[in-house]
Amino acid sequence: MMLKLLTDRLQLTPLVDADIDISIELWTDPNVVKYICDAETEEEIRAGMPDSTRRGCNGWIGIWCVADRVTSEKYGSAYLLPLPIEEDDYDFSLLIPDQLPEGNIELGYFLKPSAWGKGYATEIARRLLEFSFRESPLEELVASVRDENLASKKVLEKSGFIYSGRTLCYGAVTPIYRISRAGWDDMRRSSSVS
Repeated sequence: MMLKLLTDRLQLTPLVDADIDISIELWTDPNVVKYICDAETEEEIRAGMPDSTRRGCNGWIGIWCVADRVTSEKYGSAYLLPLPIEEDDYDFSLLIPDQLPEGNIELGYFLKPSAWGKGYATEIARRLLEFSFRESPLEELVASVRDENLASKKVLEKSGFIYSGRTLCYGAVTPIYRISRAGWDDMRRSSSVS
């Protein structure tokens, strides 16, 4: 199984210690994290890198660095991680090398502002869906989003996620979107027919 994922314009590679630069750029920027948390300090980000680089379920679950396929400029990160319920952050201890974590697996992405508005988030989401439903044992993915994050809601809907109400996650009740392997297959079949 290849964990390096390619799209027309992007490459997604498993996050490694050398990606501390993009992690710092993303997580210290209040505009990038405004819908999820307060900006972190560089020291907090460096201390969290051992968790951020962990992978579970034979590599299927974890964080990827997102970069330009041609220039290798780093644009952000994307992830498949266990969705926190009452906690406000991920429990990285759930990432066990050969086990699929119990509960919902969330798809998400973070891009630096210079990469916004270019369709990268949709490209990332679609590639992670393809990876999840063609190469992993995952049967369903979820995505949580804040009410005011209209751009992410559009990305999720364009990628095939369906709004399924509000639920407790990250310690708050928020909108949740879902897509199943069967729903993804149906969407692909109907788009290839039309």
